[in-house]
Amino acid sequence: MRKRVLALFLTTVLTASILTGCGNSVAAEPTAGGTDSTAAATEAKPAEASTEKQTDGKNIPELTTEPLTITLWDISTDEPNRGISEAAVQRFMADYPNITVNQVHQQNDNYKQQLVVAMSSGQCPDIYVHWGGGPMAEYYKSGHACDITDMYARYDHPEYVDAAVAQSTYDGKMLAIPFSGLTGCDIFYNKTIFAELGIEVPTTIDELEAVCEKLKENEIIPFALANASKWTGSMYYMYLVARHSGNDEFNAAYTQENGGSFTSPAFIYAGEKIQDWVKKGYFPNGVNSLTADDGQDKALLYDGSAAMMLHGSWQTSGLKADNEEWYNENIGVFRFPEDSEAKAAGVPQNVEIGTAIGMGMTFNCFNDDGSVDQEKLDACFVLATQYFNDDIYNEAQMATGTVPSIKGFNENIEDPNNKYIIDEFFKASNVQLWYDQYLPASVTEVHKDCMTELFGLEKTPMEIGEEQDAAMQKALAE
Repeated sequence: MRKRVLALFLTTVLTASILTGCGNSVAAEPTAGGTDSTAAATEAKPAEASTEKQTDGKNIPELTTEPLTITLWDISTDEPNRGISEAAVQRFMADYPNITVNQVHQQNDNYKQQLVVAMSSGQCPDIYVHWGGGPMAEYYKSGHACDITDMYARYDHPEYVDAAVAQSTYDGKMLAIPFSGLTGCDIFYNKTIFAELGIEVPTTIDELEAVCEKLKENEIIPFALANASKWTGSMYYMYLVARHSGNDEFNAAYTQENGGSFTSPAFIYAGEKIQDWVKKGYFPNGVNSLTADDGQDKALLYDGSAAMMLHGSWQTSGLKADNEEWYNENIGVFRFPEDSEAKAAGVPQNVEIGTAIGMGMTFNCFNDDGSVDQEKLDACFVLATQYFNDDIYNEAQMATGTVPSIKGFNENIEDPNNKYIIDEFFKASNVQLWYDQYLPASVTEVHKDCMTELFGLEKTPMEIGEEQDAAMQKALAE
């Protein structure tokens, strides 16, 4: 089972350009954002053994005293997340000096591709991080993810929020340990510009369009968007679909059952709205050539060229780090406005876009015969639940603006914008995981390419819907 090749799933992924990352919550977006262009590999050296372990008194597996090596892949190439991650590994090895953790920091842009190559060649790491969704299900079905349902029920672990547990589960099986944090997505706006022009925060899409017209009259670009990364444009598409249909039409399109399709009314509405906004100049010229990784969207906010930016909550720490005084004086946040007509028809308007786990850690601990290597799995479970989620790790995460996926941490947020986003997150009827993380990997690439075609006015909403349907049907057939 474990050695079964990922069939056409692998083939299609290997030939695709891989996601630059939505939600680099682990490495500043959420990620998305992006990380170093060069992969960094570090083999952490065990610190001196301490007389007491921080896991003393905990109900955890009894770990082996024999020499053991674990290979861990993550995407924490940038500070401060690299240092936070490596410190967690060092604390673990100080308590268990017989266990060596070979920690490899992979570059975010090509991470999915590198992971799939490793799986197909029998070199999958013992622990690897991912964003959940469709790819996590594929990793499990291909035999590269341990079912930790029983361990999770038996041993101590943080009390994760329900949504994080749900996003770590597939087919009733717990497959990952959350380790990054909650990430919402809302509209950042320049409060100073709004005040100077007498603009009120919009609560409906009609009001949002009126705001955009007012900004255009004053030669200000409404939205700072850098869509070369493609997932950035997808956020607008996702929210418009969600406001027009809740989650019903996306869920139906994902299964392609009962008439489900990416050409259903909500998707056509979203595509037409975006192309109308492009034609009206609500986005920067050359929007598909601007890159979020280089901060070209934020730059439009900083110089006053643009007034709004739909983005993930990781931007609270990113904007603040660039210029805290300017950030505090000028930046506010509001949720994506409601679709009045859909609301009148009974469509829920409190779906939020984001993730409840940020990223998850999954364990690939198998012997050559396909049986579980329990000693290694026990060690991986303890590392993920007790060191990547201990007080030191969580406090460091909070300092960067990332809210751990653990109950109670949302009450300790100091930044008012981040608090607003996370509060809206907890009010949501549902949290829709980013399409580029939820969809199967082969469909993800098609979806992102469709965002280029949509914002570039290269194809109609119907045409990109048909492209996504074809990709989804192929993935389901495989």
